[in-house]
Amino acid sequence: MNDLDGRSALITGGAGGIGAACARELAQRGAKVTVADIDEAGAQSVADEIGGSAWTLDLLDVGALEDLDLHTDILVNNAGVQTVSEIAAFPPDRFRLMMTLMVEAPFLLIRAALPHMYRNEFGRVINISSIHGLRASPFKAAYVTAKHALEGLSKVTALEGGPHGVTSNCVNPGYVRTPLVTKQIADQARTHNIGEDEVVTEILLKESAVKRLVEPEEVGSLVGWLASPNAGMVTGASYTMDGGWSAR
Repeated sequence: MNDLDGRSALITGGAGGIGAACARELAQRGAKVTVADIDEAGAQSVADEIGGSAWTLDLLDVGALEDLDLHTDILVNNAGVQTVSEIAAFPPDRFRLMMTLMVEAPFLLIRAALPHMYRNEFGRVINISSIHGLRASPFKAAYVTAKHALEGLSKVTALEGGPHGVTSNCVNPGYVRTPLVTKQIADQARTHNIGEDEVVTEILLKESAVKRLVEPEEVGSLVGWLASPNAGMVTGASYTMDGGWSAR
């Protein structure tokens, strides 16, 4: 499938996990992909694999993002981190860092990309949200707050971008088989004082009808479709991929 021939794409957090899967999917569809990540070696490795380019980018340096002029047709805001802690013990500086990385940085990148998209009357903004953009869980105050904010940003982008041929959507996976989730399993085990296997069955997948983790390639496939011409009328939406969790 080459429905993205001639298109350019930028993916943040592209050195691994969901970001790398998205990079591979968009490249397979013909897009010229820029893999952006603070992990220089990881970004370069993925870029070399798919014939794209790497961009070493620190999204916490928001001052450097304010003057960007991005010439990209497809923007995938994927970079994120997790912290598991009760609110009373949540470090304020960590909360601010997560808001910067997962709300302010996507805003600045969207802001930098829209002029090019508007000029070409084509654009795809795809925000990797989470089921936690639609639901809440205890001990994840910053992550849930950030993802809810990203949902709002995505919808406003959809409303403003629609007349210019720009769509904006969120992808809302449940727990994906990534290093971020692997670390979270260990964090949850410590927080709840239970074993890691019990975390998977009794916490992560408790509400899911399909009892397995989401694979990164499944998320990448949905991102590829949202970037394609076939999704031109899909905007302002949030696509759950959570094994039925949110059906309850």
